[in-house]
Amino acid sequence: MKRQRKKYLRPAHPWEKERMDAEDKLLRQYGLRRKEEIWRTQTLLRNFRRQARHLLAASGPQAELEAKQLLVRLRRLGLVGEGATLDDVLGLNIENLLERRLQTLIHRKGLAKTQQQARQLVLHGHIAIAGKQVSVPSYLVPLVEEGAIGYVAGSTFKVQPQPEAPAAEPGTEEKAETQPEETEEAAEKPKEETT
Repeated sequence: MKRQRKKYLRPAHPWEKERMDAEDKLLRQYGLRRKEEIWRTQTLLRNFRRQARHLLAASGPQAELEAKQLLVRLRRLGLVGEGATLDDVLGLNIENLLERRLQTLIHRKGLAKTQQQARQLVLHGHIAIAGKQVSVPSYLVPLVEEGAIGYVAGSTFKVQPQPEAPAAEPGTEEKAETQPEETEEAAEKPKEETT
């Protein structure tokens, strides 16, 4: 059986106030559950930077090919622009990666009111990308899939009016408007008969 390895590195010094405050701010801002999610994202960013530094120092056709592949991958994820270089990869920060998470994009598109609600929608299976259900809040969404984010077909969150839902159904407003008019007419009729 293959042994599972951690996909992140813990901080070398666990009790640094500045780092802990910065992590707490990221937890609140992006609706993350644990600091392990920040550490996993930092490890991914560290790997991108390490690869870029290695490719800057290397030369030859293989290094050029690997640099091009790295830039294409990061461009597809929306982390760098069209004319980016390896120096631009070294300028990435953790917020760039956190902004590309599925949970964050759902909140930005208005499908959820808060980051925590966006996370819950993903985990409970209400979100789909191009019709395919995705249940991983940390999924890094490529640029081509960003416009295809929506609710799963037949999602109870979309169909039934709920307090957490972003918009109410249009039919409920019409019903509420017709009922008061009927009661006003009924109240006027007895007044006319008595006089």
